Formats: sequence, structure tokens, C-alpha cells
Amino acid sequence: MRKIITATFVSLDGVMQAPGGPEEDPVGGFEFGGWTFHYWDDVGGAFIGEIFAKPFALLLGRKTYDIFAAHWPYQENSQIADRFNAVTKYVATHRPDTLSWQNSQSLGDDVVAALRQLKQEDGPDLLVQGSSELIQTLLANDLIDEISLLTFPLVLGKGKRLFGSGAIPAAFKLNRSQASTTGVIIATYERAGEIKTGSFAQQQPSEAEIERRRTWK
Repeated sequence: MRKIITATFVSLDGVMQAPGGPEEDPVGGFEFGGWTFHYWDDVGGAFIGEIFAKPFALLLGRKTYDIFAAHWPYQENSQIADRFNAVTKYVATHRPDTLSWQNSQSLGDDVVAALRQLKQEDGPDLLVQGSSELIQTLLANDLIDEISLLTFPLVLGKGKRLFGSGAIPAAFKLNRSQASTTGVIIATYERAGEIKTGSFAQQQPSEAEIERRRTWK
């Protein structure tokens, strides 16, 4: 079986929009494109290198696909470009006839059904890059098995966020974490069942607490 894995750059307030440059995704008047640039170091680079060293297929939303397709096929002497150009690209799109990048496939009209089928098949894991809108669909349908987050030490205030209002409640387990020399927290989580709740409240609440609960209701 295949996993769906997201590798996402986020700010402290959860924004993932346009990490790579000003022209990447200025939708909504976003002014901070390229906010990851000054935080890169060897630690972050090594982590990304590990992700790309494993067998994978790319799983992309249409906007990210277009960004990648206009960039990676034109890069020379780049190991990442070589990998991205060679692997299969599965794309959520309403325009399958315009997928011109080599080894690209449309997920069809029912993206969720297509992904559930792909996850049952043998093959490399499906790696999500960018694709904020597609990620909302994945979260809403509990399709993400593993999340790698690179959390950068800045607050952007507005922009497309990783966890939108459609995300279902879900528990994850931390498998790995480290900090870069520039303060980026790198953490990998895997899906870990349902959310478990408990209570730190006293078994015999005070009269003030009982009154608080009554007025709150």
C-alpha cells in the first residue's frame, strides 16, 4: 500500500502560501512571497534531500503543478529537477488535456476516489508539495498518512493556511524533530488514530465551578 505524505513549509501562524518567491502565488494580495529564502541552511537542505532520495510520485494541485511545470523542466545540473522530471505526477485538475510536463496524469473527476484507489496499489509513496487547496481535500477526507512540517520563525498574518476549516479532527504521532541553525523547526508526524480526551477537573467541583458551568451553558 502507498502512503500520502505532505512536506510543507509553514509560518508560525500556519500560512503556507508562496514560500519560494514573490511571483509564486500573489493571490489575495499576498505580499510576502519568498519568506523562506533567508532561513535556509544545511540542516534544512539535508532534510529535503532525504525526502527526495526515497522513491516517490508527486501529488499536486493544479496551481502548484503549473508553477513546477514552468520551472523544473528548464533547470540544468539539478538533481531535484532530474527527480521531478522523471517521476510520475498525479494532478488534481479540470483540464487534463493541458498537462504538458512529462509523466503527468490527471486524477480524473473524482479525486478522492482516485486517491483511495492509488493508496491500495503497490508503488512509491505519493508526495505532496505545495498544493494548499488539494491539501484541504486530503485533510477533509482523512487521506494524509504522514506530515513533514518545516515551521519557520515568523508570523505572516494572512495567506493560505495548511489547516483550513474543513480539516477533520485527527491525532498524529511525532516521529522525528530537529531545529535548523536559523530556527526552523523540522518535524515529521504520522497518523495515529482518533483524538483521545480526558479531564484535569476535580471529581468534586467547587460551587463556583458548578455555577460557571451553569452560566456557560
